[in-house]
Amino acid sequence: MRLLLVEIRVLAFDDLDVRTAYDVWRLRQEVFVVEQECAYPDLDGRDTELATRHVVGLRDGAVAGYLRVLDDGPVARVGRVVLARSARGQGLADQLMTVALEVVGERTSVLDAQAPLAGWYGGFGYAVDGPEVLEDGIPHLPMVRRSPSG
Repeated sequence: MRLLLVEIRVLAFDDLDVRTAYDVWRLRQEVFVVEQECAYPDLDGRDTELATRHVVGLRDGAVAGYLRVLDDGPVARVGRVVLARSARGQGLADQLMTVALEVVGERTSVLDAQAPLAGWYGGFGYAVDGPEVLEDGIPHLPMVRRSPSG
């Protein structure tokens, strides 16, 4: 596997420049709504929350990958993990998740993994925490990564 060289930025909503924000939402739409055929309101109001952190992977100034970390009270929630087709299979998702875990810090974090990716998330310390559910026709598993303190 060839490692994709990117710049990874962690940004609050107000720190996203207009071009980057547009490219993030376009990528999310291209992958989740068009490629995966999941018609749902991607712009759910959570992107603008003060505690939300946008983890953006840029290659040559263009958005190649993305995820967001939300504050769900007692836990952090990792979601919207997405890569441009041209960036897949090159290690970018690993880099994004590593940075996401730095953002999460010592907190417990949760995510809803597409079922085939549960093993990959397991490599970051996540464990299945409930039954498989169908979300937009795609099997998902709730997963948790517990805080070292409990």
